[in-house]
Amino acid sequence: MLDAKLLDILVCPADRGPLIYTGAELYNPRLRRAYRIEDDIPVLLIDEAREVTDEAEHTRLTAG
Repeated sequence: MLDAKLLDILVCPADRGPLIYTGAELYNPRLRRAYRIEDDIPVLLIDEAREVTDEAEHTRLTAG
């Protein structure tokens, strides 16, 4: 679980917009990119982000 204060300041490295914490990763719904979290450390590297192309997954991630 990520600290609430950390979540308040984290932004997407690509567009500097807010991210959605899904419990397992951080998601940018505007660019449809998911950033993994390893050992409670967000990996906010654009080249390592996972593209979310499935509409059902996008809907699930944004339903929060």
